Amino acid sequence: MTRTLAYSLYQVSKLNKWAFKLWSVYDSDHNLMPQYLPAQNFKGFNADRPRFLTKVLGIATWPDIIIISHINLAIIGLVVKMINPKCKVWLIAHGIEVWRPLSALKKRFLKNCDKVLCVSNFTKEEMIRWHKTDPDLCEVLNNAVDPFMKLPIKFAKPQHLLNRYQITAENPLIFSLTRLASTEQYKGHEQVIKVIKNLKPRFPRIKYILAGQSDPEEKIRIKELITKYDVEEQVILTGFLDETELADHFLLADLFVLPSKKEGFGIVFIEALACGLPVICGNSDGSVDAIRNGELGKAIRADNLDELDKAITESLTTPLTENKRQHLQKQCLLHFNEQNYRSYLQQLLVDE
Repeated sequence: MTRTLAYSLYQVSKLNKWAFKLWSVYDSDHNLMPQYLPAQNFKGFNADRPRFLTKVLGIATWPDIIIISHINLAIIGLVVKMINPKCKVWLIAHGIEVWRPLSALKKRFLKNCDKVLCVSNFTKEEMIRWHKTDPDLCEVLNNAVDPFMKLPIKFAKPQHLLNRYQITAENPLIFSLTRLASTEQYKGHEQVIKVIKNLKPRFPRIKYILAGQSDPEEKIRIKELITKYDVEEQVILTGFLDETELADHFLLADLFVLPSKKEGFGIVFIEALACGLPVICGNSDGSVDAIRNGELGKAIRADNLDELDKAITESLTTPLTENKRQHLQKQCLLHFNEQNYRSYLQQLLVDE
């Protein structure tokens, strides 16, 4: 998300002849991907927080606007606002980090924010519900498909992945991609594993690829679930996937399923749709923005296995033609493209 934001802000700033810098607390200078912005516009502090704060103090009188990309950096916004009261301070509100009680420092920061960019309508509602944030200060800025994501033109299943996973194009294939953390057991992959057991009799060749880096505890838990529900032959665990392989995995699949309960937005949903892949998500979080309230995908109650079973069955029994994939891709990119994202940022910045 930050890469796309950086690229868009750089393009807007270049157009308007504004100065723009992206500072990252945790990245190093060599982490910069130059297609997003030039090196002179980026500074990485390699997790050196004291040096980062010192540098901020040194330039606090310069900016007209600063955008804080996460509320954990609240102290930076407060420091700048104290030194330079005329500076407009914006916060990007993603999801679970603001859907909860906040520390006194973060509450104070919110009260001093001039604008809160919420990645979904759900996050905006949660900001208002939890923190009584002025609705007029909250702008919904949905995430966009990364402008440098390699999107398919043709929609054939990649043969090298069929070979890798020892499957054929005739295997009905469900795909989930998420961070597999023992502290975040709300992503919904557990529900999919449970449902696969019930789907086996109707779809004897069904496969479920569950991708994402896992911590040791979650990896053990997932393997125990696979054994418990007798789906060892159906579930394929890939571990971490390099982003250069993501589009091919979306092409390989017949359906993307992630019935999560705590997605701020869910960039992975629009990435799947941008590759022409149908999506099933949860209906109780920001995921519904990514599927435009059902226009682009199916939202179900995340804990309702019957709903999940029915939604998967309906999708797998409906032929996924190349024309359908092209239509999904076109509709997704119509709404979640970087040009629209950039234009809205331009409007917000000019209005400020």
